[in-house]
Amino acid sequence: MDEDNKSEDGSVGPTENASGDKPPCIAPGMADGETLEMLWQFRAQLRQDSPELPETVTRLTAPDGSILYLVGTAHFSEDSKNDVTTTIRAVQPDVVVVELCQYRVSMLRMDENTLLREAKDINLEKVQQAIKQNGLMSGLMQILLLKVSAHITEQLGMAPGGEFREAYIEAGRVPFCKFHLGDRPIPVTLKRTIAALSLWQKARLAWGLCFLSDPISKEDVEKCKQKDLLEQTMSEMIGEFPALHQTIVAERDIYLTHKLRQATHCVESPSNGQKVPAVVVGVVGMGHVPGIERNWDMELNVQEIMTVAPPSQLSWMLRTVVKGVLMGMLGYACYRVGGGLGRTLLTLPAVQSLIETLRLQSPDPAGPL
Repeated sequence: MDEDNKSEDGSVGPTENASGDKPPCIAPGMADGETLEMLWQFRAQLRQDSPELPETVTRLTAPDGSILYLVGTAHFSEDSKNDVTTTIRAVQPDVVVVELCQYRVSMLRMDENTLLREAKDINLEKVQQAIKQNGLMSGLMQILLLKVSAHITEQLGMAPGGEFREAYIEAGRVPFCKFHLGDRPIPVTLKRTIAALSLWQKARLAWGLCFLSDPISKEDVEKCKQKDLLEQTMSEMIGEFPALHQTIVAERDIYLTHKLRQATHCVESPSNGQKVPAVVVGVVGMGHVPGIERNWDMELNVQEIMTVAPPSQLSWMLRTVVKGVLMGMLGYACYRVGGGLGRTLLTLPAVQSLIETLRLQSPDPAGPL
């Protein structure tokens, strides 16, 4: 699978349709071509030409006549899950695209209770793993964002991404439907965000995320589906951290548009091989819908938003100082407790893991952020 299309992509056969319509009975010995044609016709019967869809759905058309139904969602919302279900069942798409990347695809197969536990359990092992994968600054930023997600999870008692899991399940009920991941890889987003912030902005952002404690109600989450409230919230964030809007929202709008346009290509009829316009359902956060609409007919430069500039000399020096301080503290602790006990401490798995994490942080100025 190439770098530009890292997605969960495969045809999925029908189970019993959730609307109550059962797939046709396939007789023993029926030829493959006849079976495919029967399933194709079955889906055509279920597909509604002019469906009544939720107000959170935006319809976009590709040059070849393919149609995209873009479902704008709130990520902690029962109503959003229902919107996704209603849309997929009504239009019987050829492709479903969700706002996830390969680094977050595991949430599609986890049950709600497991996800709740994972979101709340941010431990030393997770911190070390994030730093090893993404570098010191980006790894810590990822942990802070997980903390925000855990805070919302704890407040609402529900795990994030329910609309994506619903899309995954419903896509599996549609004959010939493929499932794509449409978001930019999260390490790229984190590294570009860190690189765009000044040292003072990084400190302020980290402080705000660390001490996030405002109560959140389910009513607050549902309000996020209202474009006026979302735009107001986004404006406040842009005023304080303009770089966050560029890297976390605007650039991902471009990437999501690119992946959605890739999905809206004509598909081949199994009966005669004729190309017909595709029907695609995209499931994204409501905050990305206006940007995707703006970018839909524009020429996009995706490669530009996939590159990560090397850190500045100051960033490299700060990273080196932090590593030196941590190693010095570890050495001093071993000295204070005595040689024998110090050697024993050095053999502990947690200490060994910390040393390995620090060692992997390359001192090369062009290394990880």
